[in-house]
Amino acid sequence: MLQLTQMGYITLSLICIALIYGGLKRALAKSNFPAKKQQRIARQFILAVVGWALLVSFLAWIQFFAKFSAIPPRFMIVLLLPLLTILGLTIFSRNLAEILRHVPPAHLVYIQSFRVVVELLIWMLFLQDLLPIQMTFEGYNFDVLTGLTAPFIAYFCLVKKQWPRWVAIAWNISGLILVFTIVTIAILSFPTPFRYFMNEPANRIVAQFPFVWLPAILVTIAYSMHFFSLKQLLIKDAS
Repeated sequence: MLQLTQMGYITLSLICIALIYGGLKRALAKSNFPAKKQQRIARQFILAVVGWALLVSFLAWIQFFAKFSAIPPRFMIVLLLPLLTILGLTIFSRNLAEILRHVPPAHLVYIQSFRVVVELLIWMLFLQDLLPIQMTFEGYNFDVLTGLTAPFIAYFCLVKKQWPRWVAIAWNISGLILVFTIVTIAILSFPTPFRYFMNEPANRIVAQFPFVWLPAILVTIAYSMHFFSLKQLLIKDAS
């Protein structure tokens, strides 16, 4: 069962990356960027994602993240570096703003359905006594609701437009709250000096490959799509 779970994290991560790359290529083709710039942006995306995945995988393999007693915990690199990068791109990048003009708004919401599979994989780790219950939907993790509702928000708000745009905005904000809530619970379940949830097992498994891809890639995709969707929706509301 552990091997199945491992393959699940790897496969889901690669599928999500492939979908995003495909969407990026289509948006670039519709943009005002010259062909060389389109190729450069696509290449930069692949290099950044592959480089990040290889880096965290290598650090997990040499057990760099396993030293939870360090202050601050080394694992915070996995959480903070992509978050700051995505926030910077969302706020300041003109290239991203141009790309988002050519991405169908529904696509940024539909992709969030992957979080249903994420929650099932987390639950499988709990069943194997590798993660604590508070990190699952049997505990305090309600992030599965975002994945379950994503198709309805995308279809009725952004395709058929039967629901008002503010519903999609509120949904994105709620999704951000849910994903950052479970990230906080995960941090407070680490075997660190500031651990709050004392039930076993502690949240150690995410320091290992391929489970490090959960926070490093899948969580990053989740909040990135929310940030990008909000940027789209709020800009259109202001225009």
